[in-house]
Amino acid sequence: MKIRDGSSPPGFIDVTSSPLKVFVLAKKKINGIFTDINDCAKETYLFLKESCDVEEVITNEKIQEVYYIQEKIKDIQNVLKRDQMKVVFFGRPSNGKSTVVNALLQDRILPCGMGHTTNCFLQIESSESSEAYVLTENSTEPLNVQSVSQLAHALNSEKFGDSSLIRIFWPTGRCPLLQDDVVLVDSPGIDITPNLDEWIDKHCLDADVFVLVANAESTLMVAEKNFFHKVSMKLSKPNIFVLNNRWDNSVDEKEFIDQIRKQHMDRNVSFLVDELKVVTQSQAEDRIYFVSAKEVLQARIQQQKGKPLISGALADGFQARYFEFQEFERKFQECLSKSAVKTKFGQHTQGGKNSITELCKLLNAVHQIASNLRAQKLSMKKEKKEHLDFTKQQLNDVIPKSKQEICHIIEKVEQKVSRALNEEIRRLHVLVDEFKKPFNSESFILNAYKKELSNHMEQGLGSNLQGKLSYEVQMLAENAEKNMIDKMTSLIPPNHRAKATTALQCENFEVHFHFNCENLCSDFQENLEFKFSLGLINIAKCFLGPNKAKKIFGRIESIPWPVSNTSFPASSEMEVASVSPEYINLFQLALSSSSQSSVGILAVGAFLFKAVGWRVLATVCGIYSLLYAYEKLCWTNKAKERTFKKQYVDHITRKLGLIADLTTSNCSYQVQQKLQKRFSQLCQILDEEISNVQEEIEILDENGEKLEKISVASRTFWNKAHYLFNELEVFSEKYLQYGQ
Repeated sequence: MKIRDGSSPPGFIDVTSSPLKVFVLAKKKINGIFTDINDCAKETYLFLKESCDVEEVITNEKIQEVYYIQEKIKDIQNVLKRDQMKVVFFGRPSNGKSTVVNALLQDRILPCGMGHTTNCFLQIESSESSEAYVLTENSTEPLNVQSVSQLAHALNSEKFGDSSLIRIFWPTGRCPLLQDDVVLVDSPGIDITPNLDEWIDKHCLDADVFVLVANAESTLMVAEKNFFHKVSMKLSKPNIFVLNNRWDNSVDEKEFIDQIRKQHMDRNVSFLVDELKVVTQSQAEDRIYFVSAKEVLQARIQQQKGKPLISGALADGFQARYFEFQEFERKFQECLSKSAVKTKFGQHTQGGKNSITELCKLLNAVHQIASNLRAQKLSMKKEKKEHLDFTKQQLNDVIPKSKQEICHIIEKVEQKVSRALNEEIRRLHVLVDEFKKPFNSESFILNAYKKELSNHMEQGLGSNLQGKLSYEVQMLAENAEKNMIDKMTSLIPPNHRAKATTALQCENFEVHFHFNCENLCSDFQENLEFKFSLGLINIAKCFLGPNKAKKIFGRIESIPWPVSNTSFPASSEMEVASVSPEYINLFQLALSSSSQSSVGILAVGAFLFKAVGWRVLATVCGIYSLLYAYEKLCWTNKAKERTFKKQYVDHITRKLGLIADLTTSNCSYQVQQKLQKRFSQLCQILDEEISNVQEEIEILDENGEKLEKISVASRTFWNKAHYLFNELEVFSEKYLQYGQ
């Protein structure tokens, strides 16, 4: 893959000096991406938690799901921060493993040489501190190490098992290789322990590259092969490099050096390709090198001291061996970087993609539900607003019509009550005749009789009117009420209509009639004195008519005697002139005495005596006296009762005539009150319904705004998550495909 600067498009990697920079750049990049992913998941979690009141959209299960996604991302972040490129060196004792590590680090870090054999796992890591220190496996107390001799002394002074791990933290300023997140692990000789499976499980499963340090003076041993067979069984195609160390000793056999090299190469290639099957034939040659780690370490230490690279006692062919070691370093670092990027970041990249996919799926579901619900809310709001406007419009039409209908019903009631009341007034004599209590003209008894008669009249009138009007008025009121209920409840939504109709069930209505006849007749004064039917006034009424007789006798009674012709008012001259002067004088004489009947008889008698003679007069007087005596004898208690009842009927008829309009108005008012009460209830129910619809519209508005915010926010988070998914895709194309 081509290497270019950081401004290059995807597929190019900015590596200026070392292939290991790829891992460093990849680690930095993927950590930045996962930081953004974690922020996105955290913001999504807080957003869902704040919006959890909309239970239809955001459930506790969704919130918990995002929480688990966030925890997964945190775990990946924590692993990514600790991820380093790990190289494990294996070989038989004294093959130069520690020397190879020191040569790679360009410093004497691990004890090596005669008398120094590694008896446990030594892991060299970078230290941000300026001082080197050591951490043992069972202690967190750092041990200061100033030099290799101190490290050797510290390692030899402690008893460690062959599976123990000693971590050596060395300042990065002294070892450039450690600056690139590289961890080097030196192991004990693989033929000194039977615990190979424990070694692999404990220290090798996370290794990116294995370096088999072999002795070029011998061939690969069964112990070395057996170890890597076990490694290849637990790891899929491990990256294995074979270093044939101490190749500087081959200068003593220059004539056979090519044959020896070919022999080692064939055996190593066969081991990697045929036995382990970890590389192809063409790849195998890039995994096998012939070097002298001791020479390289010595040359690099000299170079760091400012001396020439080639100085001191070095065997012939050093330059070629040094170049091959550099080639090993380049290939080793390139393979290490590629392998580490794939093994360390490939799984995490896929894990990040899976987490983002789950997050996007959840956010998309939230967005879809919120959008659909918002559309439903808007549709419901539109329907309710249209229904509200329609209800108000219909109400504006129904209210005046209902009022007109109430007025029309009241008019009908007034007409029916007035007609029925007039009929009953005309039939008052029937009610009076139905009263059968004993009659007595004595004053105190007569008062009780009048009271009972008044009660009888009141009950009778009320009962008769109730019988005539109750059903008709009730039907009018109930029909009007039912029409109002039907018209106005039709404006209520069906789901609320049944409840409103139940609350507005028509009640039985009955008109009440109150006459209080006792009070009406409180001023009634009966006249039970005997009056002869052929008295002078009655005779005058027969001749002159009731009205003229009333006018004439009313004026005559008011004139002082004697009177002149000028005593009559001018307005009555024509009426008096129509009567002869003789009759007027006779009437004046007859009506001026203290007893009009007796004096009148004398006056008329004198008049007739002169006119017809005494015989005729005597006969007339006799007949007149017999008639008077007969009527006088007939003036019994029964006659008095009839006269009383007649006078009572006349009086109460006149009184009821005066209050007829009031009674009619009272009945219509009762109906009006009934209908207006129902009308008010209907208006109140409709007002409540309108208020409820308005509240529902406000709630729908509020929910719609919430759902819109949720929809917009979920889409925003989805876009961000999708962008981060693309970032992981770009990372995968740029780094995980590196070298393919």
